[in-house]
Amino acid sequence: MNNFIYETPTKVYFGKNEELKVGKIIAEFHPKKVLVHFGGNSARKSGLLDKVENCLREENISFVELGGVVANPELPLVREGIELGKKEGVDFVLAVGGGSVLDSSKAIANGLANPEVDVWDFHCGKAVPQKTLSKGAILTLAAAGSEMSSSCVISNPETGEKRGCNGLFNRMNFAIENPVLTYTVSPYQTACGAVDIAMHTIERYFCPGEDTYLTDSIAEAVIKSVRKAAGDCLKNPEDYAARANMMWASSLAHNGLTQCGREFQLVVHQLEHEVSGMYPEVAHGAGLAALWCSWARYVYKANINRWLQYASNVWGLDIDFEHPEKTIETAIDMQEQYYASIGMPIGLKELGVKEDDLAKLALDCSRNKTRSLIGYKPLAYEDILVIYQMAYERG
Repeated sequence: MNNFIYETPTKVYFGKNEELKVGKIIAEFHPKKVLVHFGGNSARKSGLLDKVENCLREENISFVELGGVVANPELPLVREGIELGKKEGVDFVLAVGGGSVLDSSKAIANGLANPEVDVWDFHCGKAVPQKTLSKGAILTLAAAGSEMSSSCVISNPETGEKRGCNGLFNRMNFAIENPVLTYTVSPYQTACGAVDIAMHTIERYFCPGEDTYLTDSIAEAVIKSVRKAAGDCLKNPEDYAARANMMWASSLAHNGLTQCGREFQLVVHQLEHEVSGMYPEVAHGAGLAALWCSWARYVYKANINRWLQYASNVWGLDIDFEHPEKTIETAIDMQEQYYASIGMPIGLKELGVKEDDLAKLALDCSRNKTRSLIGYKPLAYEDILVIYQMAYERG
């Protein structure tokens, strides 16, 4: 087991009607003015924004609002939020929505706290935020895990790039998680969320590391729990137990718990970021589903034992010790069939990706052939291109 630091400073308020505490929670931070950041009209139509506004007014907390966040949150709105925050004297950011809203809010908080640095520089690796604003979230979608994660991912539509910025400064001070707020999430977005949640832990599971059987057991439980919860949510969108387990899994899958003692890089996420960066209409979870099985088939021979453990403990397969590769390939096939069964794509063609763009995707993902993605089988430009080609040919 590798050395590690595990720190999760986010305070979670979980359960029905917990969002009604938001005014009192924020009052503890003594803000001068709050930026309430959200996505489209659903937050208003559902009555959630009205509730939030009333809670803030009851505590005499001044606020200003900015909506318009889209899936794969974009840099121009982040810049608009920073300028609005400067003008209004904002010193606290409240995100009301899913992972895209939360990431946009994190970027705004980082930009406001470091006005001398262009916020995109944080995502290009040219600078690191030295401070940030206090921030909190009311979660309305179980998917990204941004409510407890140290990551923040933003897309730049001018360059077609989608880049992450990671660090403790991205941790929310608090997160309010009421599963009831996810009842109206569409089946497609529910399925996308299930893929993203599980993938946060599956990818950690296949990062290099040894003798992490406790971390492995937690990871396996999260992966299987998400699969069950997603199925139950798709059968009955108002199944509170299913929505609750899926929401909590979202937080645990991406707060660092399931990587303790192992190296860390979300390799399939890196592959997918290029896809939804170039094709912003692609839902992140769908992009992950379209890529994972091709990645798995390409890399599994680099650590047969690890993949046999996954096949046995996650998919319940008996190991064929004479033909271990067959067991692994069956597990990958089962995961692919699962994705198809919940309406997820299993290849890039289904997402409208063009074959002519594959080389550009690989070049961008490898940072012009200057980096390799980590793993039991490190992936350089040539490897990345093969995986994109495999995923394209798959469907």
